Amino acid sequence: MKIKVRVAEKKRQKIEINTPFIRLDSALKLSAAVSTGGQAKFVIQEGLVKVNREVCLQRGRKLRNGDVFEFEKNEYEVLSCM
Repeated sequence: MKIKVRVAEKKRQKIEINTPFIRLDSALKLSAAVSTGGQAKFVIQEGLVKVNREVCLQRGRKLRNGDVFEFEKNEYEVLSCM
């Protein structure tokens, strides 16, 4: 017997910025993944956020064009309009 399994694809939301970079905590707020800077600080320090598939504990990490961050099974791609 063969079993077919469907794997849910992660939807990647695009976050547009008009600067060369954005800090990780600001990107979380801009994307509405969290509602406050305090929440952003907490989830980053708890290791719940990945940047380019690696856990990131630096809330001031600079994200540039093409970087992808993940939080709660959602992916967000940073696009610089410069």
